[in-house]
Amino acid sequence: MGGTEHLTVQREGATLVLTLNRPQARNALSLPMLVGLHDGWLEADADDSVRSVVLTGAGGSFCSGMDLKALAGNGMAGEEYRDRLKADPDLHWKAMLRHHRPRKPVIAAVEGYCVAGGTEMLQGTDIRVAAESATFGLFEVKRGLFPIGGSTVRLQRQIPRTHALEMLLTGRPYSAREAASVGLVGHVVPDGTALSRALEIAEQINSCGPLAVEAVKASVYETAEMTETDGLAAELTRGWPVFDTADAKEGARAFAEKRPPVYKRA
Repeated sequence: MGGTEHLTVQREGATLVLTLNRPQARNALSLPMLVGLHDGWLEADADDSVRSVVLTGAGGSFCSGMDLKALAGNGMAGEEYRDRLKADPDLHWKAMLRHHRPRKPVIAAVEGYCVAGGTEMLQGTDIRVAAESATFGLFEVKRGLFPIGGSTVRLQRQIPRTHALEMLLTGRPYSAREAASVGLVGHVVPDGTALSRALEIAEQINSCGPLAVEAVKASVYETAEMTETDGLAAELTRGWPVFDTADAKEGARAFAEKRPPVYKRA
């Protein structure tokens, strides 16, 4: 497994856990963090034994966005990773899930601050769990900046436009309960339990047929902007091959025999 000084990678069964690990800066984005994230997504995609990914943060925060001190000219940590950005100028956008969609389900476990770039990266995840005292928001306009991580496009597709515009244009903070009320997150749990709840959801996903899970996720995103007619046609193209897999047959046998299925991605 990979990882960097600002991004830890560990396994919890069939789940890969990526932890933003710069707690002294509320997990503000850094070059080591971005490189670690980029490599973590690729590792999850390449390893068939990984069936889900949990993204979380260390030290009671998720991510407070870009390192504004570095942006102001005070230098960004991890200059030794600069060659990675030169080799792939799109690396940071892939890391933040702007230009990369992992084929495995990604569950966000949010404690504390998830603001600016944190809220932008959150929009690239599939399922979201927030602790009661978590804080969300897109603060860019208050700093004279633009939320260029994808929020002016994605947010209005994920929550009602009136709420998306309010979040984008006021730059105000949102509590976990308010974020849930507008649909930005799906679960609000007691403080300190977001990761455990995310892992519970991941385990539920992991018990399902991996080929089916990946095809379902792909179909949801693939058809999101299609007409209903085109979407239904695309769904058949994506879904029918799943019925011919050994996993599908195993699922049927296990149901008939009243036992847990053993899937082999075949």
